Amino acid sequence: MIRSHDSIIVQTLGRFLIPVVQMFGLYVLFFGQYGPGGGFVGGVILGTGMILSVLIFGHSASRSLIAKDMLHADGVGMLIYAGVGGVCMIGGGEFLNYANLEIPGLEDASRRSLGIVLTQIGVAVDVAVTAVSIVFSLSAEEIIEDSING
Repeated sequence: MIRSHDSIIVQTLGRFLIPVVQMFGLYVLFFGQYGPGGGFVGGVILGTGMILSVLIFGHSASRSLIAKDMLHADGVGMLIYAGVGGVCMIGGGEFLNYANLEIPGLEDASRRSLGIVLTQIGVAVDVAVTAVSIVFSLSAEEIIEDSING
């Protein structure tokens, strides 16, 4: 089990650094269509912020509860991604052809932009959940090995 770090310096830096990492992850996610970044990179950064929280404050800390609760969202990103593609198909087009995304009151450019952002959010959610679940899986194996050996 991952325990909280003993150093007050590391915990204090974590309290300031984790929100900055999360904000940067959101920036990369939402502005990735205009430059480098996007759903995958934003998801990695968001997942890294949550992993950092678990490593600094431990499994049982209240700051790590979001990371634990995030494990229940496995597959939500895929549903968002497939849902946007399905809505495009319902509009009479191809899968993920955002021009056929049927949203009343929006013109073509706005629909395309919204479709891109929604699919990138779906990718980011799945990548972040996967990263956090890997860390929890590895720490669970550590718990099992400790109970077998000890």
